[in-house]
Amino acid sequence: MTLKPARLLVVLFAAAALPVMAQNLAVVNGKKIPSSRVELMAKQLASQGQQDSPQLRAMIKEELINREILIQEADKRGLGTSADVKNQVEIARQSIVIRALVADFIKKNPISDADIKAEYDKFKAQAGDKEYHARHILVEKEDDAKAIIAKLKSGDKFEDLAKQSKDPGSADKGGDLDWATPASYVKPFSDALIALQKGQITETPVKSDFGYHVIKLEDVRPAKVPALEEVKPQIAETLQQKKLQAFQQDLRKKAKVE
Repeated sequence: MTLKPARLLVVLFAAAALPVMAQNLAVVNGKKIPSSRVELMAKQLASQGQQDSPQLRAMIKEELINREILIQEADKRGLGTSADVKNQVEIARQSIVIRALVADFIKKNPISDADIKAEYDKFKAQAGDKEYHARHILVEKEDDAKAIIAKLKSGDKFEDLAKQSKDPGSADKGGDLDWATPASYVKPFSDALIALQKGQITETPVKSDFGYHVIKLEDVRPAKVPALEEVKPQIAETLQQKKLQAFQQDLRKKAKVE
């Protein structure tokens, strides 16, 4: 088939216009809505559990058209120029851009397997290889703790005396703290705990920031440390948060705040 010059020009113009039209979802009152917004919203909804489908994209298209109609009406009424709306828009813009900054930082500063292994080994070392089943009675005054120790030596039951403990989490359970590693407690408490023998009670009150403790060691067993693979995601998240916090603090130090 042979096309005349004028016909050929029309065909070429139409072909050139196709990619441009494809870039726009719709045109509302002369304002173009780019198709890229559909892709963005589809990704956002997919991350929330929605399944991408032609029906979903059709709903997104209608939503974007409705939004454009409404924003045009709001602009006609001058609502977008109010100080309150401008502040809200700026706060929303900051949130979006900061999320992009965080994503960029995480991408460029990944947590390595070596970092995770080192943190895991550090955790194991701090936790120790034993778990302790302890009871305690917490009081405000040293003399009160000494009086409790004297009563225990006289034959009073630890569980009964624990009812007066200032620790609400264990007072009603006979002072029972369940199984835990020494690292779970403040240092004065843990130091006193690991020095006890099974069934033994501290001879003198143990002072901490919380008050005075009377401690009884019920039992000891090998620590049950989770395998690296079990806690790998949590360790990676913790390390990533530490990196982000250090990044933010570094920026704050460099910033001129008046």
